Amino acid sequence: MSGLAGIKACVFDAYGTLFNFNSAVARCAAIPELKRAVLATTWRDKQIQYTLLRSLQHRYADFEQVTAEALDYALDSTGLTNAGHRMQLLDLYQTVSVYPEVPPILKALKAAGIVTAILSNGTSAMLKAAIDHAAIGAQLDHVLSVETVGVFKPAPEVYQLSGA
Repeated sequence: MSGLAGIKACVFDAYGTLFNFNSAVARCAAIPELKRAVLATTWRDKQIQYTLLRSLQHRYADFEQVTAEALDYALDSTGLTNAGHRMQLLDLYQTVSVYPEVPPILKALKAAGIVTAILSNGTSAMLKAAIDHAAIGAQLDHVLSVETVGVFKPAPEVYQLSGA
């Protein structure tokens, strides 16, 4: 890969960079097609807002809980409140789809001798499920979760995490 001279490591966010967070809603046949985009957008927006608010308030809850709370808001705001939808979407979020360009790029980075890692708000269990589903574990040297410091990005403590 030309243009990477001197680069020793590439660290990626998981959701939205490697994994398509919209894929959970897209794969949920129970959600009417006309409501999928607004549901997915609202869910993601609230997920991000809730992580920021929890960090500012020093009220950490793991990303699975935040994801569920954000989904509850999104389902309610779109009139899709249904326990079956909720459970199905939370299950599908565990195996969000990897963007198609990700596996070949990670392979190329590894072949170039570059260390690859994920730094994510996701829990270790969530990340493992998504990585296993995408079959990209062999291309990752480190998977770092904010759960070890108990605060979400962009808190400075997160960026002090080490894969060593």
